[in-house]
Amino acid sequence: MTADVGSLALIAVLVAALLIALVVMVRRDRELVRIAEELDLRAPDSNARIALEVRSAGLEGLARALNRELDRERDRRIADRAAQASFQQDLASLSHDIRTPLAGAQGYLQLAQRTAEQAERERYTEAAIERLSSMRTLVDGLFEYAKAADPALALNVEPVALLPVLSDVLVSFYPQFTARGWEPSIVCEDEDVQVLAETSSLTRVLTNLVNNALRYGSDAPSIEIASMGGRVSLSISNPVEQPDAIDAGRLFDRFYKSDAARTGEGSGLGLAIVARLLDAMSGEAHGEVADGSLTVRISLPRA
Repeated sequence: MTADVGSLALIAVLVAALLIALVVMVRRDRELVRIAEELDLRAPDSNARIALEVRSAGLEGLARALNRELDRERDRRIADRAAQASFQQDLASLSHDIRTPLAGAQGYLQLAQRTAEQAERERYTEAAIERLSSMRTLVDGLFEYAKAADPALALNVEPVALLPVLSDVLVSFYPQFTARGWEPSIVCEDEDVQVLAETSSLTRVLTNLVNNALRYGSDAPSIEIASMGGRVSLSISNPVEQPDAIDAGRLFDRFYKSDAARTGEGSGLGLAIVARLLDAMSGEAHGEVADGSLTVRISLPRA
């Protein structure tokens, strides 16, 4: 009799355990269905995360994995919106920079057509040619940027002596320096230092840096070359007219111009090209404004 009672008790316990397990399975199944429906009905731009109404180790792991993926999707969405906004801003800047010289050239050509005096007609024609030349500079800059920003760009880097390349670039700007009465200063602790770079790309980088200093600086630039462990840095610094108008964090953005330079002839692509070419050569670029001067610093692997 006692054995029968024990057997019945054991059966009752087993039945109860099975019922509990069944209830748990049903609740988990319903929770999975609810999660699936929530994901299916989820708005495309929703930031809501998956919250559990029934908890278990498996469901919690699933919720964490889903929330991580939802977070990644949110981050991708934010990045896409930022990229779209940047693209629209770039289009607006490009449109402005193209329209301005075109409108100027058109105006001068119309004046030339209406002017009977030969000297005046030639003056207006020269002014129109100058405006079209600035647009050509912009188009050339766009072409250079497109090449530098190409993800497939592969540069054949090799040891290159930095100081001779810099000297050649500075000599090419001799007329501009002379016209301003500027004499750039150079400090180089190792005149024989070499970097790993592609020569023509390094020349373009240094050309754009010097051109930027000439275009926006108010006094002669100071150039310093120094070695830091396995890298070589080059900085070019000179005073600027309105340092507070410069956003150092955006110096290397395409089409960026400070408010003070907005009406100038620059395309806003020079430093963007610098950054892209340096990326392709394992280099880096940074900018800062301090004590009324703009400093642009680049670094490349030391050969």
